[in-house]
Amino acid sequence: MKKAVYPGTFDPITLGHLNVLSRATNLCDNLIVGVAGHSGKATMFSLAERVAMVEASLKKLDPAVVKKITVQPVDGLLIDFMKREGAGVIIRGLRAISDFEYEFQLAEMNARLDKNIETIFLMAGEGHHFISSQLVKQVASLGGNIAPFVGQTIADMIKKKLQK
Repeated sequence: MKKAVYPGTFDPITLGHLNVLSRATNLCDNLIVGVAGHSGKATMFSLAERVAMVEASLKKLDPAVVKKITVQPVDGLLIDFMKREGAGVIIRGLRAISDFEYEFQLAEMNARLDKNIETIFLMAGEGHHFISSQLVKQVASLGGNIAPFVGQTIADMIKKKLQK
């Protein structure tokens, strides 16, 4: 596998996301972290802020992993983005069985849109199964410490955003 895309809203990026993308680099030569511009979800951070958050988070990873990763905004259909980028595989993370139904629907739709695109599911690593961006934002909005779930840099960005 040469090029894969790990898409998501990353609002915010969590240590669970970083775990999946780090492990995904073992499966491809190049991994594009595709930050979704229009996901149907209301986001706390703008697209530009989310791209910056992902890029900031990568600084904590092994340089050998980081050199395989690029971060790009994705606007429009993921399949169209993948064709433009020459990517053939979508990487999706699963935390729990409850994620599977939604992810399965996305994978099936993408397969119908382009039968040459494959989706690979990676289970969240140990200790990351319970972390979700939504839960992180909820805990942060109630004043809880979210650094163990997103790292200090991202926690500071969220805190600053909530103070506005």
